[in-house]
Amino acid sequence: MFRLVNINGRAAFEYDGSWYDLAELSGDGMLADPLQAVVRHRELHALYGRGASAASGGLIADAVLGAPVPQPRQVFGIGLNYRDHAGESGVALPPAPLTFTKFPSCIAGPTAEIPLSGDMVDWEVEIVAVIGDEASHVAVDDAWGVVAGLTLGQDISDRAVQLTGVPPQFCLGKSFANYGPIGPALVSVDAFADPDDLSLWCDVAGERMQAARSSQLIFSIPTLVAYLSSICRLYPGDLIFTGTPSGVGMARNRYLAPGESIVSGADIIGELHNTCVAGTGPFAP
Repeated sequence: MFRLVNINGRAAFEYDGSWYDLAELSGDGMLADPLQAVVRHRELHALYGRGASAASGGLIADAVLGAPVPQPRQVFGIGLNYRDHAGESGVALPPAPLTFTKFPSCIAGPTAEIPLSGDMVDWEVEIVAVIGDEASHVAVDDAWGVVAGLTLGQDISDRAVQLTGVPPQFCLGKSFANYGPIGPALVSVDAFADPDDLSLWCDVAGERMQAARSSQLIFSIPTLVAYLSSICRLYPGDLIFTGTPSGVGMARNRYLAPGESIVSGADIIGELHNTCVAGTGPFAP
C-alpha cells in the first residue's frame, strides 16, 4: 500500500504522520514529479516501507499539501450517480453514466481557498478515482487493475452558470479556479478493506450536509472505468469524480457564502478543508 501526497510540487509519501520526499527516498529524481509517481504506481508499494527507517521531511500537520495529481490530462465528472441525489434533483435515473468534464485548470489542493463566482455556488463531495495506466476498452473485472488509487474531491459548482440555457452546459460551471480541490492523499487501492464501500461526508459551516457510502453508487468505479475507456483512451493521472450523494445546496436553496468552511471527508483518505472567499463572476456576453 502507499499514501502519496504533494509537498511543494514534489511527490512524497505520508507515513505515520510524517512526509518523505519520494525522489530522495528512492534515489530516483524522476519520482519528484507527482505524475511520474502515478505512472510508476506499481513501484511505490515496495518503496513505501522505506519510510520507517528514513529521515522525514517534517510532519504532515505542518505541511501545506498540493493536489496529489496537480496536472491531470483529463478530468471526468459523473452526474446523478447516487439514487438519493437523483431523487432530490427531481430527475430520472440515468441509463448510462451521465458524464461531463471539469477542465484541469480547476484542480486545487486539499486546503485551497474557493473563490466564489456568484451567489449560487454549491458543494458536492465525491470519491475520485485516479487512473494509473494508459488504458482502452477495459473490462469491468479488470478495471481496478488500472486504477492507481483513490482520493477525495469537491465538485464545486456554480449552478447559475451550469444551468444557463437549454440544454444546460455543466463543464464551465464546474471549472472556475479551485472548483476541484482534491486530496489530501492518493491512497492505493489495496489500502482499503473494500474499495467499493467507503464512507464519505461533507460539512458546511459546521453543519453536516452529506453522508453516504460509495457502495450506493449506481455505476460503480469499475463500471465507470470500463464505460469511459470504451469511448476515450485513459491516461495515467486522469481523474474520475464518481458522483455525489444527496444533501447538495441546490436541493435546499442554500448556497455557499464568503467565510464559510467546507470540510469533506472519507474513510482512510482523510479530509479536505476549504474556505470560501469572495471571487469574480463570469463575463456577461
